[in-house]
Amino acid sequence: MIIIYTDGAAKGNPGPGGYGAVMMYGKHRKELSKGFRLTTNNRMELLSVIEALEALNTDKIPVTIVSDSKYVVDSVTKGWIWNWQKKGFKDKANVDLWKRFIPLFNKYKPKFKWVKGHSGHEENERCDQLAVAAAEGRNLEVDTEYEQIKGR
Repeated sequence: MIIIYTDGAAKGNPGPGGYGAVMMYGKHRKELSKGFRLTTNNRMELLSVIEALEALNTDKIPVTIVSDSKYVVDSVTKGWIWNWQKKGFKDKANVDLWKRFIPLFNKYKPKFKWVKGHSGHEENERCDQLAVAAAEGRNLEVDTEYEQIKGR
């Protein structure tokens, strides 16, 4: 099984933000992170999942995503995104990211597990460190979709 731990952070909401992900398969481990100059926490939580799924190179191994984001985990496990999709994502945030996520979900069919954030879970804490460091980094990227939506 591939286990993907994810987290997102924003310094201010909106503000500078980042995501972190730790991907594990057997003895293999990969860490991902990236920072953006203006974004939201929920965007970074969702983007961490998307970026990790996009980094996979096989759909033959079961995937579990472990996240402290109720926004992401509940949206998927409670089926909210499918209702949003049916309604054209009317009045929903982060439509660009959900539309990017859905084909990945359909391809990899990941299971989702929620963990309490900042509770000492080793890999969740590592993802938080990656996300915060990315948000505080130099040469932050532009979250183009967010900035266009917000007219900045």
